[in-house]
Amino acid sequence: MTRVRFISADGQTVREVIGAPGDNLLTLAQNDGQPLEGTCEGQMACSTCHVIVDADDFARLPPASEMEEDMLDLAAGATRNSRLSCQIWLDETLESLSVRVPGEVRNMQGR
Repeated sequence: MTRVRFISADGQTVREVIGAPGDNLLTLAQNDGQPLEGTCEGQMACSTCHVIVDADDFARLPPASEMEEDMLDLAAGATRNSRLSCQIWLDETLESLSVRVPGEVRNMQGR
């Protein structure tokens, strides 16, 4: 199991959820009510599920694909530790993961 910490853009709110190996970070976030739109439903055709991964956790994730890197170029507020949450799959090697929702997020689905 992986403990996932979602940190709000202003850093004032932290919510923790537990994910199982094989869970997708975007799905966990949406099920928790996080403001990640995921317009393309995980097809890597948008950047509306962009998150900023804690630096220590970022190093433990598999590297982003070239296609994901291209989509991150379009993400508002992208940083060196940005990833698309639809491309992060939890596995048994990941005990915890902390991500911040960027301040530039605009969720048109009302989350």
